Amino acid sequence: MNINTHTLKRSVLKVFVIFFCTSLPLLVGQKPYKVGTTAVPIFEIGFGTAGNAMGDARVASTTGIESILWNPAGIALTDGHEFLVLNQPWLIDINTGFAGVIVDIPQVGKIGLSMVYADYGEMEVTTMNQQNGTGELFTANDYVMALSFARKLAAWFSLGVNLEYFSSSIYHESANAIAADLGVIVKTDFFSSTGDREDGLTIGMSINNYGAPMEYEGKDLMTPVDILDDEDGNYGNVLGRLDLAEWELPLYFRIGASLNPIVTQNSRMLFEIDAVHPNDNSEYINLGGEYSYTQSSFGTFFLRAGYKGLFMEDSEYGLTAGGGVKVFMMGNRNIQVEYSYRDVGALGISHSYSIQYGF
Repeated sequence: MNINTHTLKRSVLKVFVIFFCTSLPLLVGQKPYKVGTTAVPIFEIGFGTAGNAMGDARVASTTGIESILWNPAGIALTDGHEFLVLNQPWLIDINTGFAGVIVDIPQVGKIGLSMVYADYGEMEVTTMNQQNGTGELFTANDYVMALSFARKLAAWFSLGVNLEYFSSSIYHESANAIAADLGVIVKTDFFSSTGDREDGLTIGMSINNYGAPMEYEGKDLMTPVDILDDEDGNYGNVLGRLDLAEWELPLYFRIGASLNPIVTQNSRMLFEIDAVHPNDNSEYINLGGEYSYTQSSFGTFFLRAGYKGLFMEDSEYGLTAGGGVKVFMMGNRNIQVEYSYRDVGALGISHSYSIQYGF
């Protein structure tokens, strides 16, 4: 299908205008920041080993299946099918991870299915009368399932979307919500050292978790209420329900730019800077870099470093690092193993590990 270049460029401009007009009014930053006022905040920590190692600066340079986590438009920027499993142990024994697959459908685009989860482990049940514990244990879990679609509308422009189902449970209570992510990536030949758009300035934008708020419900919210405590009778046996407040999802807007200033036959150097605007914190900047070396008979080696949370008020984030290797196999298949390290200040150190299979 032939698409008029001038018409496509006008369409891309409209997409950018719509992006800013619809998202920025929703994300106007003002003090006091609403820290701790959103549901499932665990999903704000940043998932994806390559992105973590680059200080979460990945909205413009992301490609392949990990793009589900950063910018769904990047799903379109790879060939074939991919499967990824990620283990990302978080602080204080919280276990988090990701599993997903994307399938390339010719003439249609990329379709993806994935899940991000957080397991908070077992905890003791306590009450006001039994503050040392009742002898019972309870669990808490959060997860997000996503259906993704992305397509290249031109060699230099891709668009992607995630449709998400959020679920959160703690003890006998649970909540769920529907949300969406939208992302675009535009490749230009500005500042390209080779004249190729792949090596020039790339701009990426995404808005994440745009959806309805969550409200917890469950049997523990049913409680006897004496609606007339000054009168005799059986009013104390009236069953009432605690009506909890709704909690917004962690909505955030990312815009970033990446560039490959050094490109040789076997090596590439990538730099990226992202600006992040969340609905429950101050704005901040993420910085990241990646060096890759390809040996055609074996595969590609990656070294990455970055800094997360620059200019964030009271940030505990900081330096990040990591690396990986992508091994080429017969039949256009490959296997990729990644590792990342993150310094979370007084909270400790976080690591993540992933393995990806391309076929």
